Amino acid sequence: MAAPVFYLIPGLGADERVFQLLRLQGEVHVLRWLPPQGPAELLPAYAARLAAAVPEGQACWLVGVSFGGVLALEVAQLRPLARVVLVSSFTGPAELPWLGRLARATGLHHLVPPQLLPRLPRVAQWFFGVKNGRDYELLRQILRDTDRPFTRWAIVRLLQWPGRPTPPAIRIHGTTDRLLPNGAAHSQYQLPGGHLIIISRAAEISQILNGLAAATETSC
Repeated sequence: MAAPVFYLIPGLGADERVFQLLRLQGEVHVLRWLPPQGPAELLPAYAARLAAAVPEGQACWLVGVSFGGVLALEVAQLRPLARVVLVSSFTGPAELPWLGRLARATGLHHLVPPQLLPRLPRVAQWFFGVKNGRDYELLRQILRDTDRPFTRWAIVRLLQWPGRPTPPAIRIHGTTDRLLPNGAAHSQYQLPGGHLIIISRAAEISQILNGLAAATETSC
């Protein structure tokens, strides 16, 4: 029996560091963000380039965190054997909080510079629901290293994304997520914590992912 294969997609501005506490039983790959091919590149086109790292015809798990979940759903359109798990993510604009829907309708997001949050780490800490200590330091590092042109492109693409109700996705969400508060109601797994449960609840998420993969292998 072949070991499960996981492809992990981090959130907006994040990288493999958000997955450092996961303990997955199988083959693990982190899909790294690619530079957009200009500000007008649409998500399906970007996802097609990202999907090049996932072999066609390979059964695998696409695990996307936040914005990475959006890309996981788009990549899955091109990789029909992939199963999708969304962590702290969403499937369409109806799940955005009121401020996100307002920005989508009015273009308000263009008035907020992407470098703002790195300069206000305590504000970011509140939004992401991160406690002091290891998690806060990791958040500060990720915010400091965020690529600003990529962030600006991704925010526009995210707010204009029409959503992907299919394929069906397994969802894991924090019960006190301030960035995407509506997600928990649509999730099979609700864990105590905020938007960065991929870090704060890494042990539970590892157990869920390993259990899903084992159950799938058993049923095949």
